[in-house]
Amino acid sequence: MDIELNHEHMDFEHLTFEVEGALALVTFRRPEALNALSRDVLFELAEIPELVAEQEGVQAVIFTGEGKAFVAGADIAEIAGITDVFAGREFSLLGQDVFTGIASMPQVTIAAINGYALGGGLELALACDLRVASTKAKLGLPEVGLGLIPGFGGTQRLPRLIGVGRALDLILTGRHVPAEEALALGLVNRVDEDALGAAKALAKEITKNGPIALSLAKEAVFRGIDVPLPEALEIEADLFGLVTQTGDFKEGTKAFLEKRKPNFKGE
Repeated sequence: MDIELNHEHMDFEHLTFEVEGALALVTFRRPEALNALSRDVLFELAEIPELVAEQEGVQAVIFTGEGKAFVAGADIAEIAGITDVFAGREFSLLGQDVFTGIASMPQVTIAAINGYALGGGLELALACDLRVASTKAKLGLPEVGLGLIPGFGGTQRLPRLIGVGRALDLILTGRHVPAEEALALGLVNRVDEDALGAAKALAKEITKNGPIALSLAKEAVFRGIDVPLPEALEIEADLFGLVTQTGDFKEGTKAFLEKRKPNFKGE
């Protein structure tokens, strides 16, 4: 894989990774295939969490696509070549592992859904913390129409996000949902004519806050969501106690009392 590197820009074969201050931008660059997720694309995507970790000061990561698709799904030609149950399971686990790596990032992750987000593309968006859709976006899990089921986390993340009934509606029909319906379902957080511009504005709104607080707030939500409420409240209390010992907490409260903007340093 040929990679061109400078301090703020990396070109993979199918992805571009850029850093703009506190924001990292990952752009899928396979428009001729509607940015479909081949194995090669998944292997490149798997490198993103480590790359972000190496960039000091990055607090938010946006994923978007080049052309008329965000990501239009997995590479059907590759899937069609699966010959046994073990190969099928391995391909599913590969996508799940890559998306779990993205979901586990301490930075805030935003999917800027500029067009089609179908199958594996929607599953990638579901692995992000927030989703901003273009007014022209179409979202769905159409796998059943191919005699498949979602395999990169869709059957698990979608019902956790929008509820079992709504998730089954989308999974069992395989229908494509327009942006406004996706917003009503809670599938996306915001809709805008310019999905990337709106995602950047959202990232700016978020990253003005304390970076440690952002990371620990994410941790509290995701560690607590699948455990009983009493245990989840203990997690919240532990992390609240931890954040009160940071320099950012001291700076944030001091700035509030002094009626000025805080100068967070992530310490």
